[in-house]
Amino acid sequence: MSKKYEKVKKYFEDGLWKEERVTNAVLKGWITVEEFREITGVIYDI
Repeated sequence: MSKKYEKVKKYFEDGLWKEERVTNAVLKGWITVEEFREITGVIYDI
């Protein structure tokens, strides 16, 4: 599990971050593509 996974997940679940912001977390290397899918339920598409 990535270091910032729980933080990104909480922000998304609390409605503070939308899918686009979680995508940015992948691009910054905060979370993995697989973690993106776990958080959003969407397959990451570049």
